Amino acid sequence: MRPTKLALGLALALGIAGSALAQTTMRISISTAQNSHQGVAIDTFAKEVEKRTGGRYKVQTFYNGALGGERESIEAVQLGTQELAFSSTGPVPNFVPETKILDVPFLFRDKAHARAVLDGPIGQDLLAKFDAKGFKALAWAENGFRHMTNSKRDVKTPEDLKGLKMRTMENPVHIAAYKGFGIITTPMAFPEVFTALQQGTVDGQENPLPVIISAKFDQVQKHLSLTGHVYSPCIFVMNKGVFDKLSAADKQAFLDAAKEGTKANRARVDEDDAKGVADLRAKGMTVIDDLDKAKFVAALSNVNAQFEKDFGKANLDKIRNYK
Repeated sequence: MRPTKLALGLALALGIAGSALAQTTMRISISTAQNSHQGVAIDTFAKEVEKRTGGRYKVQTFYNGALGGERESIEAVQLGTQELAFSSTGPVPNFVPETKILDVPFLFRDKAHARAVLDGPIGQDLLAKFDAKGFKALAWAENGFRHMTNSKRDVKTPEDLKGLKMRTMENPVHIAAYKGFGIITTPMAFPEVFTALQQGTVDGQENPLPVIISAKFDQVQKHLSLTGHVYSPCIFVMNKGVFDKLSAADKQAFLDAAKEGTKANRARVDEDDAKGVADLRAKGMTVIDDLDKAKFVAALSNVNAQFEKDFGKANLDKIRNYK
């Protein structure tokens, strides 16, 4: 009987050890390269989740649209076929319409203003809107202020944008605004953009400096104008059913990990913004950095009037005047 008892004892011990080491693997994806502000965000998040849960949860990271574009990834999270995604807000209003307001042009004064709004009551109220749509929104992060690039001409005034065929995000607010500039808008998922620019399917695109740099758009675009026309947030989203099954301690671990990912992400955006113009000029891009922003704002007066009707002037002013 002794060998049997010994075998049972070993089996029991191994079973306990195995359950203690049991690891749940989840996936998170981005549309940009690993060496980018978004890559830093999800790499930091994955490391922090593993650390804060004692290795019980492991987050696999996917880059360059390996699991699909941003819209597909968010849809997959909503459906539960993917646990997590990190995305710009480009396609998000298609799922959570209340977030549209963040994409209104010239809404934010600067990054400090935008971060204060997103980290404060306005941003936290918006995060709560995701719950009813099948998501747990873990934290706001950042893409940065968006600028225009194209292969045709220098853009110094709003008139210079007329007739340019530009890739836009699949975002109704962006599309309405860019049509107001006279741009021919071409909504397209991010993984398709480089090839479309290379082949001349579109003349240009608009993105923050960190995206322009990491995507190597300098190889297929000659002209950059620092329009700063829209602030572009990013967001960590998780399938709500998956989040709800976590223990209270693990829920907090995921939330805290997302905050750490946001810190690393914003630091990288600051770094890319600080050095980006010089880097892109060195790579041969013509950079227009002395634009008259007031002219661009004025060119959208009709569009902005419509936005005030759609979102309510008081709601827009609450964001514009947030201290």
